[in-house]
Parts: sequence; C-alpha cells; structure tokens
Amino acid sequence: MEETKITSHSPEQTQELGKRIGRLSQPGDVILLVGELGTGKTCLTQGIAWGLDIEEYALSPSFVIMRELYGRLPLYHIDLYRLDHIEESIDLGLDDYLYGRGICVVEWAEKAMGILPREHLLIEIDYINDTGRSFVIKPNGRRYQEIAAILKEHSPST
Repeated sequence: MEETKITSHSPEQTQELGKRIGRLSQPGDVILLVGELGTGKTCLTQGIAWGLDIEEYALSPSFVIMRELYGRLPLYHIDLYRLDHIEESIDLGLDDYLYGRGICVVEWAEKAMGILPREHLLIEIDYINDTGRSFVIKPNGRRYQEIAAILKEHSPST
C-alpha cells in the first residue's frame, strides 16, 4: 500500500481535493477521515458532496451521528466524534450504510477501525499552519489504490 501525500493551502483547495474524490467515487466506496478537531474533515466532505453533485451544504453531523445527502449517489456522512467505545459504533447499525450502494464518509474513523470495512480509503489530515493542511492518503484495496493513483497524478502538490 503506497501512501499519497497532498498539501492544501486553503479551505478552497481542501474542497477541490474533496470534489476530485467525489467525482471518482462509485457505489459502495468507504472513505475514512482521521485528524484532530478543526483539521478540515468536514471541509473535505463538503467537497466530496459537491463532487457527487450534491447541492446541499455538508454540515458536520456531530450531534446526529449521520446525515444522508443525495446527488449522483447517496452520501452517508458519519461522524463518530461523540462515541467513546467501539461497542457504541456496533450498536448504531451502520452496516447497511457501510456495505450499501452509497458513499460513506466517516469522520473520527479511528474510534471504530476494528469494525469498519477492511477495504477503504483512509485519509489522515494534519495541520501545517492556520490554513495549510497535509493529507496522507492510504488506500486499502485495489479500488482505493486506483483512486489514490489518480489523486496523486492530478495533484498540484504531492
């Protein structure tokens, strides 16, 4: 599994990266986001939604755990921030979404890695400065290796 590193210098560049991911997305894709509070997980998800032709603004679903948005494909935006134990993740019944026909974007995925699909696109986000972010894209599975390769090929900074 080869990592791809991409740098964003603004929220708009983060959203553009998300748009590229959304345009490449196919039914059943699972995208896992890991990063500290405020690193841009929801900003990236907004771009993914726009890449799926979703007109609605993707807000953080922190208080409701999941939001469904509809465009070219359904987007299931899952936020595990408020969960403290993996057992809580199991009790949510997310399997229908994680193994369904839509796109799942899971924020705070590190809280439930043991129960999430083995094949996925993991994106680790770190601060560089006030507006800059580092994205480390780790594909798990052939499908996600293809996505990572395309993102790397078309990225202005790797």
